[in-house]
Amino acid sequence: MAKAKRNLKWQRDPEGMRLRILEAAKQEFSNHGLAGARVDRIAAKAGANKRMLYYHVGKKDDLYLAVLEGAYEKIRGEERGLDLEHLDPPEAIKRLIEFTWNYFLRNPEFLSLLQTENLVRAKHLKRSTKVKSMHSPFVEMIRTVVRRGVESGDFQVAIDPVQLYISVAALSFFYLSNCATLSVIFGRDLLAKDAKDERLAHMVGLVLAALTGRSAALFDVIKAPKSRAVQHQPV
Repeated sequence: MAKAKRNLKWQRDPEGMRLRILEAAKQEFSNHGLAGARVDRIAAKAGANKRMLYYHVGKKDDLYLAVLEGAYEKIRGEERGLDLEHLDPPEAIKRLIEFTWNYFLRNPEFLSLLQTENLVRAKHLKRSTKVKSMHSPFVEMIRTVVRRGVESGDFQVAIDPVQLYISVAALSFFYLSNCATLSVIFGRDLLAKDAKDERLAHMVGLVLAALTGRSAALFDVIKAPKSRAVQHQPV
């Protein structure tokens, strides 16, 4: 009876079941990595069975690639909604940094998936026919913002948009993916609200200083409280 109900669920809403499988797989891969993920756990969480999962989505590697592509599609889709083209260039860059930082905070599984894929040197992502095309419009959007900034005199240099985005993402990614060890090393809770606010302000000031040639101090960078002393030295 239970098997018949599952089959009926597939027949009535195959796309909905596929989405539930991808969501369950995203959590499984982000929590356990590719090697540690188990298809039976994914199927159980999605309310499917392994045979149906393999038939409608594919084997484990195919499922993992579908999750990766979905993760990139999600962030690229939200980035397109930032409306950077209609903001003054400095404000557009500020919004991009704020979005990237907050997106990473809201979607820690995205960082986990990136780390997992980098461990295998993007072996699965190289098979994708979708991901590269997703990035092109976004790169052009950043290029347009930088060009407008140079033309208006707000920016002193026309930084390569790919390098600029990598730098913005790296400033957030390294901090969040290494916050556990960094918190111990520097004796700070780097995920406390004031620490996160300080980090965001620092990133905005740093990037805008590089683009404008003005001091980061002019961009309202939050200073670390004087009472907070470093308790450990980096090693």
